[in-house]
Amino acid sequence: MDTHEKLRFLADASRYDLSCACGQKRGIDHRRRGPGGVWLYPASVPRGGQSIMLKTLLSNACVNDCRYCPFRAGRDIPRCTLTPEEVARAFMEYVRQKQVHGLFLTSGVIGTPDGTMDRMVAVARLLRERYEYRGVLHLKVIPGASDAAIEAAVAVASIVSLNVEAPTRSAFRSLATTKDYDRDIVRPVRLISRLTGRGCRFGRVRQMTQFIVGAADETDADIVRATFGLYRRLGLDRVYFSAYQRGLGDPSLPGERRGEAGAADLFMREHRLYQADFLIRKYRWDAADIGFEPDGSLSLTTDPKQRWADAHPEFFPVRLRSAQRWQILRVPGVGPVTAGRVLEARRGGVLHGLDDVGLRGRRLLAASRYVVME
Repeated sequence: MDTHEKLRFLADASRYDLSCACGQKRGIDHRRRGPGGVWLYPASVPRGGQSIMLKTLLSNACVNDCRYCPFRAGRDIPRCTLTPEEVARAFMEYVRQKQVHGLFLTSGVIGTPDGTMDRMVAVARLLRERYEYRGVLHLKVIPGASDAAIEAAVAVASIVSLNVEAPTRSAFRSLATTKDYDRDIVRPVRLISRLTGRGCRFGRVRQMTQFIVGAADETDADIVRATFGLYRRLGLDRVYFSAYQRGLGDPSLPGERRGEAGAADLFMREHRLYQADFLIRKYRWDAADIGFEPDGSLSLTTDPKQRWADAHPEFFPVRLRSAQRWQILRVPGVGPVTAGRVLEARRGGVLHGLDDVGLRGRRLLAASRYVVME
């Protein structure tokens, strides 16, 4: 294969890592083909908005046996690897054509974690030093990489991420035998947090992670509690969730045994987890505010905010003319923008109802049940 054939092959293979497409509606393909046939992705960025990214694997060769991954070791599939020079040169072609605004580079483990990280960092250094590229570089940190390799990546990246994959040690063990949860996941995530924390040397760098939802037997409660800890204790910028894609992994995985109906439920689980994440990240809810079914799952029929309202009738009605912002945000159908408009209208003496602040249709109907104009 020439460079463009390999890039087309590996960029297409990167679609199995869905964190780049978070926030997109399932069933709608937001990718588009760029020159040479590679896929370009609208990637959510940690502080809001989107950036068009060239997303590619450096290699789909891998020594790890992650049972959910289509490129796990031992599978008889075509493999190929790009050199750092090939990635950097091809990416800059897209930059010059104004097709992309960033690079999202990930990889299978080529031999060793540090050897793979050396190649990925080499791409970033070529871009930063030879091509003087100053845009967005998102590097995936390889589980098991050394402290020195991680610091080298943080030094040249705009965003770094290491997929936590599972929220508990037992769930993680069911997904991979070649990786250790504490050594290869917990340790590096904590190190990145120390390197990129506010006031630290690399405080400009953002940290993300991702959970695989439904490949193992983890519960939604496990994921939400782990997500809360990643935000509050380790200061991550974003946590993403990727519903396990049936048919790609080991047939013995729980995600494979659930069948077609179970696969549809996984997409709704992913959606509910994003709703819970928004409440924690934007509304500053505590993990204990998120309600679960007896088996630890989020309701597939009711969103987490509505479920809290149904469980706490004593909290309502909220008095719009005197309530604090956090109280207004507990009202179903009211988000941060609407809450801000309520406070602004109240200060101006022009608040007569939720329709005055832009609520319409179903959201207005839902919210009106929980408020009074007092």
